Amino acid sequence: MKDITKKYTNGEVTIVWKPTECVHSAICFKGLGEVFDPQKRPWITPEKSATEKIIAQVKKCPSGALSYYLNKEAEKDQVSVSAETIMEPVVNGPLMVYGNVVVKDAAGVLTKKNNVTAFCRCGASSNKPFCDGSHRKIDFKA
Repeated sequence: MKDITKKYTNGEVTIVWKPTECVHSAICFKGLGEVFDPQKRPWITPEKSATEKIIAQVKKCPSGALSYYLNKEAEKDQVSVSAETIMEPVVNGPLMVYGNVVVKDAAGVLTKKNNVTAFCRCGASSNKPFCDGSHRKIDFKA
């Protein structure tokens, strides 16, 4: 699958979407449907809500497929994320890691992840070590 990154802005905040990381939890559009609507194109329209609401909703993304940056900070080259790292297993789902992590795969390739990362616990993901939502297909229980 192609590594695609798309950006959508309301002038104050830019939402960054990486579709290959999305686990389709639907948290984004269930929480802020005026901005996130998978039935429309483009499916993200940040101009339809306040920056604070957008930031709060993006922070709830379990896979990290959605992230954001404030445009003023980007103009100053001061975009940075700092946070403690917290790990939380989701019942019948992935291991959620909140914070900044660097993941090293079997080939030694490093991937930097910020905000939230969902790791596979069921073993069925085709994107290991990351969750791709396969736990729902195989009815994973843990």
